[in-house]
Amino acid sequence: MSLKELLFGKSVGDETVVIGEYADSSQAWLPIKNVIGGVVITRDNRFIKIVEVLPVNIYLKSPNDRQNIISAYAAYLKIAPDDLQIEVRTMKADTGDYVEQMRQYAEREENAYCRDMIEDNIREIGLGIASEAICHRFYLVFQYEARMKARQNSVKSIVERLNEEANTARSYLAASELEVLEPRYPDNFILTVLYEIINKQTSQRIRLPEGVFDMVTTVHGIYK
Repeated sequence: MSLKELLFGKSVGDETVVIGEYADSSQAWLPIKNVIGGVVITRDNRFIKIVEVLPVNIYLKSPNDRQNIISAYAAYLKIAPDDLQIEVRTMKADTGDYVEQMRQYAEREENAYCRDMIEDNIREIGLGIASEAICHRFYLVFQYEARMKARQNSVKSIVERLNEEANTARSYLAASELEVLEPRYPDNFILTVLYEIINKQTSQRIRLPEGVFDMVTTVHGIYK
């Protein structure tokens, strides 16, 4: 049993057998049937693609650069999916990596005065001011439309077609100095995003380990 099966149930053909579903459980109300190739498949058989975009501060650009960015973005909107949504998540900034990096610097620092300064920085910035900071994450969300015309009317073809749309967005938005992230493991990326959305408070304290997807498979004794 995989993590996806635990969350969404097990797909058999076009049906989904929900494992361990009970009243008020996540499986009972979550409208997601599966995640394949970085594409979310809902229970009403819609195919949805979610991509994360790294923003650019246009106000730090020159007037000419601003106009070029706007023109390139407008060019993408002309060919973008009809139901394109732009989602913004606001959350507390994660200072864990910064604090860990500063502690590594402190361990390698030979000068006692410099070590004290690094420790002050950790207390005042890493655990103080920055702990109250917020960050924003930006996503493009779109679903498969009839006009996209997948090669075949199959799950694999539709997933491939949506990933082609994501690559198109990546190419066009690069001209706007916007980077569309391309995760190495797209299913893991989607599952992590869903976990953070469903568990807004818990996900701030408990992050999914990088190997959690393999760990669940191993625990249940199934190796692929």
